[in-house]
Amino acid sequence: MAHPSDPNRPNPHEDALDIPADATVDLSFDDGSTLDLQKFADEAAEQVGSDLGSEDDVNGLINKELERTLEEARTRIQDLEKREQEYMDKHHRLLADFSNYRNRTTREIQMAVDLEVKKLLTEILPVMDNFERSLESTYPSLETFQGGVALIQKQFQDVLRKIGVTPVELKVGDPFDAQHAEALTTMANPALPDGSVAAVYEKGYNLNGALLRPARVVVNSVEDGAQGSASAQ
Repeated sequence: MAHPSDPNRPNPHEDALDIPADATVDLSFDDGSTLDLQKFADEAAEQVGSDLGSEDDVNGLINKELERTLEEARTRIQDLEKREQEYMDKHHRLLADFSNYRNRTTREIQMAVDLEVKKLLTEILPVMDNFERSLESTYPSLETFQGGVALIQKQFQDVLRKIGVTPVELKVGDPFDAQHAEALTTMANPALPDGSVAAVYEKGYNLNGALLRPARVVVNSVEDGAQGSASAQ
């Protein structure tokens, strides 16, 4: 049962909230109507929405942000495409420079080869002239003819020496060396050591110290008994 309000009775909540004793909330309206809380909340929400803007405004802001992001992406793509084009142009220039360098080097090598061939032919042609003169000449004896041929041979050897061609020093009786000679066949000559050169069929030649052509030789192959009997004699 509720107790009647006693104006002299102290209110236990007054000290905690520090509310004046005569403080009241007036929820009444001048026209006498009552407060509709739902309507009040809807109006407040509409007011907040009006501060933010309409739905079209919100969509517009989103679209602007998307357009800004898209524009940044387009700018980035254009920058990358520009850099790619620069790299491609540089690559094409390098290819063109390399192709020009290769063609120029090929021409220079071919010119150097042609020049060396020309120099070689210039040295050989006098030898050919001497051969032709010897064929047109008459000799009183075979020895005179042989002497003329020997002079032409020496001239040709001098030409070879000028271009770096020298004969492989190999003679009969030297040990067979497969690095500088090629064995055509074998023969038995008791007067020569076994495994030595018995005959030189073709001379070998070096070009600037490197083997140009191996000598073609016949290798001596003597049985032990024949070698021993030849030594005893």
